[in-house]
Amino acid sequence: MDPGVCNEWNADIHRCISAVTNAGEGQAISEWTLKIAILLGVVTALIVLPASALLWMISVPGRSYAGPLPPLTSEQAQMASRLQGTVRAVASVPHNTAHPDSLERAAVHIEGTLQALGYQIHRQPFQADGQQVRNIEVVIEPATAGAATLVVGAHYDSCCDAPGANDNGTGTAAVLELARLLADLRGRAAIRIRLVLFVNEEPPIFQTDLMGSLVYANRLQRSGENVLGMLSLETLGFYSEAEGSQHYPPPLGMLYPGKGNVVAFVGSTSSRRFVRRTIKSFRALTPFPSEGGTAPGFIQGIDWSDHWSFERVGIPALMVTDTGPFRYPHYHSPADTADAIDYDRLARIVWGLSQVIRSWALAEPTGPAPRANEPGNDPVSLRAAPLYSRRKQGGFG
Repeated sequence: MDPGVCNEWNADIHRCISAVTNAGEGQAISEWTLKIAILLGVVTALIVLPASALLWMISVPGRSYAGPLPPLTSEQAQMASRLQGTVRAVASVPHNTAHPDSLERAAVHIEGTLQALGYQIHRQPFQADGQQVRNIEVVIEPATAGAATLVVGAHYDSCCDAPGANDNGTGTAAVLELARLLADLRGRAAIRIRLVLFVNEEPPIFQTDLMGSLVYANRLQRSGENVLGMLSLETLGFYSEAEGSQHYPPPLGMLYPGKGNVVAFVGSTSSRRFVRRTIKSFRALTPFPSEGGTAPGFIQGIDWSDHWSFERVGIPALMVTDTGPFRYPHYHSPADTADAIDYDRLARIVWGLSQVIRSWALAEPTGPAPRANEPGNDPVSLRAAPLYSRRKQGGFG
């Protein structure tokens, strides 16, 4: 700060103190009190309010797990093996509309796996880049037809010439494993669970009308179905205990740990309540380090997955991720291969997500999560409101 400014500020403060001690100078008291009030207001506007807003965005309930990870259970070890098999089957070569044959092979493998688990396949075909592509869905139907819906999804295409083992073979494998782990809920859950594999998430189709998840979300929104929220499973397989292995978009690096050993739950501020509820459940049920928070969409990376599509149509949504390019050195490169993935940690996360979904499916929901930008959903009314509000119910053809 310029010394002249400092001297002037100090002189003002001394004059104010002198005025306060001289009861006869009421006008001076008023004048200098006003100056101090203005100064405090400026400081509040420049520092306190932005800091408060930042803390509001990143605050999440519960505590991240700390300490050594417990040994894998035998079931989790088997999961790790199956996850690796799926990643190698769907993401050993580039697969997207520029590589249509391998994209089709990935889709066929996904459908075959789900059919072997006893699911009926629902395809959503559409045209992109002069060829027919498709989203793939299976449904865990609830005990009652009017139940609300949770969408759990991942994209199964890769970027450019990358095999896409982490991005997003891991997310694809996670959805298939969740279909296996939650199959016993068919016909008895309190919610409808839609498990979806999306095509066309990656550039150059990313965040265009032909992005698979946006095609799906638009159709779901038009149906009027009562949707609780959407979990996007994105790039979940790389972890490091090295300090400095984790990076963040500014200014978040000042607020989160530097080790890339956590799984992150990320969404926009409009989905804050849904993000908080999800990470709270995960932390209560899963011994695995986790971080989470929300931010506006202009913050780099916040909307870099299929949850973007659902938020576009007014459905609360979040991304579960290892943070991709902020940690993974092989992001969108030919080196994104199956050998780079930590399948044991991936299994722990998938197991934890299955427990979160199971706990919701066996509870009694009351409607979709209120969004922070809806009328009446100020912080006080959100705390006072039921966990969910109602939306129009209906089928999804």
